[in-house]
Amino acid sequence: MKYYSTRDKAHARPCSLREAVEAGLAPDGGLFVPERIPQADMAVAERLAGESYAALAGYLAALFFGEDIDAGILQREIGRIYDFQVPLRPVGSRYTLELFHGPTFAFKDFGAGFMGRMVGLLGGADEKLVILTATSGDTGSAVAHGFYDVPGVEVVLLYPEGKISRLQECQMTALGGNIHPLRVAGTFDDCQRLVKELFADSSFRAAHRVSSANSINLLRWIPQAFYYFYGYFRWRQASGGENPVVVVPSGNYGNLSAGMLARRMGLPLGGFVAASNANDVVPEFLRTGDYRPRPSVRTPANAMDVGAPSNFERMMWLCGGDADALRGELQGFRCDDAMIRRTIDGLYRNYGYLSDPHSAVGYAASVACGRPGFYLSTAHPAKFGEVISPVTGAKVPLPPRLAELVKRPRVSEPMAVDLGALEEYVAGV
Repeated sequence: MKYYSTRDKAHARPCSLREAVEAGLAPDGGLFVPERIPQADMAVAERLAGESYAALAGYLAALFFGEDIDAGILQREIGRIYDFQVPLRPVGSRYTLELFHGPTFAFKDFGAGFMGRMVGLLGGADEKLVILTATSGDTGSAVAHGFYDVPGVEVVLLYPEGKISRLQECQMTALGGNIHPLRVAGTFDDCQRLVKELFADSSFRAAHRVSSANSINLLRWIPQAFYYFYGYFRWRQASGGENPVVVVPSGNYGNLSAGMLARRMGLPLGGFVAASNANDVVPEFLRTGDYRPRPSVRTPANAMDVGAPSNFERMMWLCGGDADALRGELQGFRCDDAMIRRTIDGLYRNYGYLSDPHSAVGYAASVACGRPGFYLSTAHPAKFGEVISPVTGAKVPLPPRLAELVKRPRVSEPMAVDLGALEEYVAGV
């Protein structure tokens, strides 16, 4: 399989999987996408989903990566990555697919864990590779865990100082080794812009072998399509329904665009709801037809505080550049801060269910949508106790792995919103 930039309409500059993964961002500033979207055999996928999530993911991964990685090795490594449960649970009259039972208790484990394992199999340890990633919260911890102690890889994480949860920061700053967290005096959009500006310097990027593990990287993006298949089979089994609408709490839109990819692989979904906090650039576009990226604002659902979502370009590519087609596939929903808190409180009081702020946005959107389907729960409530406890009065217990992390010393370095300073740091790791 070859890969192309979303901006390479003529398919004039093909890349191998390794080249696309190591580049992260295409030379023309676009995002890498596969030359073709493979079709899943739904009968095979359903049978494997009945065995385990890992069995299903191994089959789907081979459709994309089987020409580059031996199928047996791919399945073995996927079995090690996805050794946790992916339950579909009823919450009131709705269903949710809980994606937070992995090693860092967030849905980012599905993509970052996969990428961390696969980089080595693609030959990424031949010489030093620098993974540069901006995070609004959960991406950083998942990438740190996925790449921790991977030979030949150094990870530089940029996060907005004071704008992520205490536990999210602990998960990034307590590992040490080849993980280098930088607390940036700015917003997530500033962090993401720094990464994009560095990536635009192709000579620097090539000289220092810099790649990214944000969802702009296709090796992190594609595996997120697999849990839509799993959720579909679990939901159909639980509800007896067909063509579910999937509600996706959304920030940078890697998650939702992966769902769109799954649909084009043959998964019979009824559409999507782009569930947003106050950073509602995409819901506004769906409502008005005007796409207006702008600075992000801070909300209780901090991982969704994104004002210029990178994966919007992939969403447009998946619709053949047809904005009306995208607006027909997605419904938008905006959840302000007060609604987030009311939803968290209502879920706990009515059902005894503790929900993190991002998943609460998903629940609120699912109720408002009213159509049969399920919403994605993207983070463990324990990571957001400082939001949940004041609202519900409930103490949110920490899973043992998180409790142990909190006790470790935290190490990070300050970074200004300055491209020169970042390049100097990256050159020295």
